[in-house]
Amino acid sequence: MAAKQSKSGQLALDGGTPVRTAPFPRWPVWDERDEAALLGVLRSGKWGSHAQSGTVAAFAEQFAAFQDARHGVAVTNGTAALEVALRAAGVEPLDEVVLPPYTFVASATAVLSLGAIPVFCDILPDTFLMDAADAERRVTPRTRAILAVHVAGQPADMDAVLGVAKRHGLKVIEDAAQAHGAAWRGRKVGAIGDAGTFSFQSSKNLTAGEGGLVVTDDDALAERAWSIANVGRVRQGAWYQHEGMGSNLRLTELQGALLLSQLERLPEQFERRERSARYLDRELVRVRGLTPQARDERVTGHAHHLYLLRFDSEHFGGKDRAWFLDAMRAEGVPCSAGYTTPLYRMNAVISERRKWAELARAAGREVNCPTSPDEEALPVTERVCGGEGIWLTQNILLGEEKDMADIVEAAAKVQRTASNA
Repeated sequence: MAAKQSKSGQLALDGGTPVRTAPFPRWPVWDERDEAALLGVLRSGKWGSHAQSGTVAAFAEQFAAFQDARHGVAVTNGTAALEVALRAAGVEPLDEVVLPPYTFVASATAVLSLGAIPVFCDILPDTFLMDAADAERRVTPRTRAILAVHVAGQPADMDAVLGVAKRHGLKVIEDAAQAHGAAWRGRKVGAIGDAGTFSFQSSKNLTAGEGGLVVTDDDALAERAWSIANVGRVRQGAWYQHEGMGSNLRLTELQGALLLSQLERLPEQFERRERSARYLDRELVRVRGLTPQARDERVTGHAHHLYLLRFDSEHFGGKDRAWFLDAMRAEGVPCSAGYTTPLYRMNAVISERRKWAELARAAGREVNCPTSPDEEALPVTERVCGGEGIWLTQNILLGEEKDMADIVEAAAKVQRTASNA
């Protein structure tokens, strides 16, 4: 139950009564079906996957079909999925891959793990998604692929991304780690490009604690991905026949069973998040200084792994994002700033990219790698990371309409108090 607001409307941050004291829905969601699935594998004694059969193979097939893809290759986690997809698509050392810097670090480190160079493009101010026009400006003769990231569960502009790729002969990899079930023009994401990757890490809308999957419609790419994830074997080969360089990236049968069970809930959870997000879109837009993530009309399914807002301190009496977040948490609404460091300012990316760039230049090959983060700074990304971006997580959206109303009431209370101060 929501607590009653104090008569004075004093912020909870300043000692007033919070709008809300009840918790939001927990995550993950599980019941006896998940227990039965795990116990079935446990009692079978077959805990490791052999990729040709069992729960992992069944899940890979079912989830690929769920995402409108012909092939699915299960791997240990979402980071591994990115590495496998990039490599299977032909990305090699010293190639360039264009991607946005407003994403989890794995989007860049997966590129770097192959010895390739991440080249960063800006994002759009209304969606926080890849600016395809800016991405095209970053393309050079050394560019091999575009990594389109579906941040928060909304597909990037795949028409524009595919257009850039076609004009320049590039591969397109979709980082759909946050986009389970999301769709563009009626087609679910993942195999719209050459390949797509998903994560099943603890926070994700579909989870087994960890896990990842590569999806594709390309038969040859699927076989390469399968081989890379299975220590270089080929599907019809002998057990000790290794035809290429690969790694052991197999998921366990326990995780496969849990993911199969969890997948049964995903459609209903997807619809519930959608309803909650639509409510917030309608109501939060009335709170001055808060702008919900814009939704492209071609997006026919938004996964809402995150609910994104753009914060404008001008309408909060000049108070900054950190103050707003503290005030909202005190009112009982957990929220965060999300990605606060553009990837081109992250030390791990800077040092590793510099290493590969120096090797390239020593070999007489120029690469698109600025010498300092300030030289590379992208204006929209800087603003969103530095003070505009706000996140609500997907489990919050599993609440009822009254829970969403509490979020709106808390935001309005904080804005009203700040602007009147």
